[in-house]
Amino acid sequence: MKDDNFYMLAKTMFGLEEILAEELRKLGAQNVKPMNRAVSFKGDKGFMYKANLNLRTALRVLKPIAHFQAHDEKELYRKLCEIDWTEFFDLDSTFATHATTHSEVFTHSKYASLVMKDAIADTFRKKFDKRPNVDPEMPDVSINLHIAKHTCTVSLDSSGDSLHKRGYKSDAVIAPMNEVLAAGLILLSDWNRIANFHDPMCGSGTLLIEAALIAYNIPANIFRDKFGFEGWKDYDEELWEMIKEVSLEKETHYYGKITGSDNFQKAVRISRENIDNALMYDNIKVAKSDFFETEVEPGTFVIFNPPYGERIDLGVNDFYEKVGTTLKHKYEGCSIWIISSDIENMKFIGLRPSRKIRVMNGKLDCSFRKFEVYEGSKKAKKQIES
Repeated sequence: MKDDNFYMLAKTMFGLEEILAEELRKLGAQNVKPMNRAVSFKGDKGFMYKANLNLRTALRVLKPIAHFQAHDEKELYRKLCEIDWTEFFDLDSTFATHATTHSEVFTHSKYASLVMKDAIADTFRKKFDKRPNVDPEMPDVSINLHIAKHTCTVSLDSSGDSLHKRGYKSDAVIAPMNEVLAAGLILLSDWNRIANFHDPMCGSGTLLIEAALIAYNIPANIFRDKFGFEGWKDYDEELWEMIKEVSLEKETHYYGKITGSDNFQKAVRISRENIDNALMYDNIKVAKSDFFETEVEPGTFVIFNPPYGERIDLGVNDFYEKVGTTLKHKYEGCSIWIISSDIENMKFIGLRPSRKIRVMNGKLDCSFRKFEVYEGSKKAKKQIES
């Protein structure tokens, strides 16, 4: 019996590898192996479509088509020319090349990408006296070259644009959170998808929307216009439509409340726009309010990303101290998770974290910490003081 399964690689952010591996297992992937900022797995074409649609913590899904050794530029070009590119796309298709290099020989990724572009063009020219056009913005086929020392892996990018571009964000505040990171933080936390969810510094609304998509089990990338595999020669539109239909049928009920707030009216407006784009206007409520002046219901699950560096009006120490005081007095009985790159200054919160997880927000090294504020602690404190 023919095995239609093939190896794939899902790329992710540092700290989210195990979460992505678990997502893949739940979707039905085989041979799941976490790596550095990636997870390798096995599946068929339908599973590749399903992975792109449903994975919340993957940045892209690559399908390797060739592995070889290359010790210099000439050997790289020659080996790339040995690939039958006409098997993957036609003359009238557009293509783009991308490379990442970790090598003393191939030190410039842009140059390695150029060598691959030339090899593809020359392969077509030799066969048809013509070559397909390059379109770096919206190509039909995107090809990825990864070089580690002398080992080269060529892959077709089944995602196209990075999967963090969900399709619901029409606007953003300064330094918006990446959607993949937002989903990863929620999945890393211990939210049971029953308790109310709140983000008191919601910015563009990313954490709120990702929480709602998770709570209702809606595919992460259902709002995207296009995936890379739609430009492939073997694209099966009927299969793709069926995958979407089956994935949407798995929507579940969530009876809690998802709420957010921000001190800036512009952020509230932007988050509401994005929430509308995600068709979540009935499921997520956002209000303008100052974190330091509002209380939340006991039992609420809270995740937020405080502003940092130049975005903090107070001094950093004062800011975190004030955050801690607010949590102690206005967030009783809540589980609170905070992500920040101001790792040293988080101690001024004045609460002992029960969990610490290291993650990366772009190039920023961050700590994702859980704080539990128990109900009655304020009352007990008052009794001791009196």
